Amino acid sequence: MPINIETPLTSEKVKSLKCGDSVLISGEIYTARDAAHKRIVEQLQKGESLPFEIKDKIIYYAGPTPAKPGQVIGSCGPTTSGRMDAYAPTLIGLGLTGMIGKGERTEDVIKSMIEFGAVYFGAIGGAGALIAKSITSAEVIAYDDLGTEAVRRLTVKDFPAIVIIDSKGNNLYKQR
Repeated sequence: MPINIETPLTSEKVKSLKCGDSVLISGEIYTARDAAHKRIVEQLQKGESLPFEIKDKIIYYAGPTPAKPGQVIGSCGPTTSGRMDAYAPTLIGLGLTGMIGKGERTEDVIKSMIEFGAVYFGAIGGAGALIAKSITSAEVIAYDDLGTEAVRRLTVKDFPAIVIIDSKGNNLYKQR
């Protein structure tokens, strides 16, 4: 039976999630891929404010396709999470509590997740059109010049995901 999660993703909620849990996420999440992550970290290094408050948020590693007429968003499947691994520990240290993507994470990311209390969710690659049905609104909030890689605030209802790595470092990819 899936666990229903409402955002914000607080540390209490993170601690309750276990590797292998099936979840349905509702509330606000943000999209950002590697180009956006690079800019976010550059802004931090310059002492500038970020395009959204990171604390207790979930970033979905996705670059949705343009919406067709009458749709909120186009296909919105996960991208490979490893592209964000150089930036993720910095954001986790600032309070990012959830990431959604596909593929394995580096030891540095996992160590940060354990130290600061974050969780990594997996979404099903190749199911972008199906996942898009759980998105009820989408708005570009930063880096519009990046096109599909711009940062978007999504409102989701019952977004399906699986806890791949929990806040204790238990990793579904490593279990047999």
